Amino acid sequence: MHGILPLPEGMELDHIVYAVPDLAAAARDFARATGVEPAPGGAHPGWGTRNLLVGLGGRAYLEIIGPDPEQEEPGRPRPFGIDGLPGPGAVTWAVRAADLDGAVRRARAAGYDPGEARPMRRQVPGGPLLEWRLTDPDAARPGAVPFLIDWGDSPHPADSGLPEVRPLAVTLHHPDPAAAEGPLAALGLPVRVHPGPAGVSVTVEAPGVRLPLRPPGAGD
Repeated sequence: MHGILPLPEGMELDHIVYAVPDLAAAARDFARATGVEPAPGGAHPGWGTRNLLVGLGGRAYLEIIGPDPEQEEPGRPRPFGIDGLPGPGAVTWAVRAADLDGAVRRARAAGYDPGEARPMRRQVPGGPLLEWRLTDPDAARPGAVPFLIDWGDSPHPADSGLPEVRPLAVTLHHPDPAAAEGPLAALGLPVRVHPGPAGVSVTVEAPGVRLPLRPPGAGD
């Protein structure tokens, strides 16, 4: 993860999920704080969500995700605990696996089930249709444990010329670090977990400014 978190061969940071209760307000706040305006990502049909993207360098990005007012209320809770968020927060992270199905099998054999890999798609406004597979993003909640993703032959979002910030420091948090370290080990991710509200802390840098993004409820 840009040298900040150790990931084994065949696995790379794909994105960090920053979940928000109001996407338009979050976009304004991020642009005001950093001078970087997030790019439109697209809607997730059936999930009731839409996202905005900011590059983190290389093939990694920050996903700002919140309710999509243009969709009907979904028939199930929105992912990432969005419906009950106390406020914006970095809730989890996604790891791109070169062999997604193999990674799932190995994790299950080691005692952790990340969930079935399911197909997803979204239309980029004015751009291509993206199609990918991912494991259940809510299986790993609270979010020190990532979900897995594979973009297959689809264009990767970070290859589309996203506006960028630079990640400086990334830490994982869980109220009971030992409870998260078992699933992380099963996924082959030897990453330290710190006590605190569940999620990810990442500090991003834009020209002249550093912005900390913390788990929901972590405060300043």
